[in-house]
Amino acid sequence: MKRLTNIGLKASAILFSSALLLACSNEQDPGLEYAPDMYHSVPLDPYSQLAPNQYNPGGLNMRVPATGTVARGKMGYNLYLSQDTAEVAGVELKNPLPYNQENLEEGKVLYARFCSPCHGEQGDGQGLVGAKFKGVPSYSAGRVASLPAGHIFHVITNGRGRMRPHGSQVNPTERWKIVMYVQQLQTGQADAGTATESEAGQEAAETGTDNPVTGN
Repeated sequence: MKRLTNIGLKASAILFSSALLLACSNEQDPGLEYAPDMYHSVPLDPYSQLAPNQYNPGGLNMRVPATGTVARGKMGYNLYLSQDTAEVAGVELKNPLPYNQENLEEGKVLYARFCSPCHGEQGDGQGLVGAKFKGVPSYSAGRVASLPAGHIFHVITNGRGRMRPHGSQVNPTERWKIVMYVQQLQTGQADAGTATESEAGQEAAETGTDNPVTGN
């Protein structure tokens, strides 16, 4: 009886060792999956494909989005531009938000959070980053002082030169509020002050648009 037990233990050890070696012999083969539908989505998943897709070209799940498609929460104003440049945006885009104290104050807060490290609290290009790396322009000097709202909005969204895009950090409505405050800094005033409908820079009243995203 004892002899049979020893033989059984040895056989079990050999079988276990063989199974272990065979299971680890091919790093490219993960082996079998139990209930694979628990791991892989039944709908078409662009990044996980078990078999060729008979409906799409090339057999892939991934396809180029249809023309004019806008991702959820990413409504794009550039669809309405004749050319996707800051210069064209400066001509074709207008700030759709009403020029009032609330929007101006919110623009000041957003500016302090996202822009002042480079551009400075006064808009003079002397933020902590701007003072160290130099070359950040003053909003109230030279060509920058006359940049229109659409141009500023485009640069905030897509970046320009050493300035990186901020479109993923602030939504379109927040960008327009920042633009509103930046245009006040263009006049050399850092205080949000009191906004009135008759003040210079009130572009929303001129356009009569209610669209807070596209400015059209």
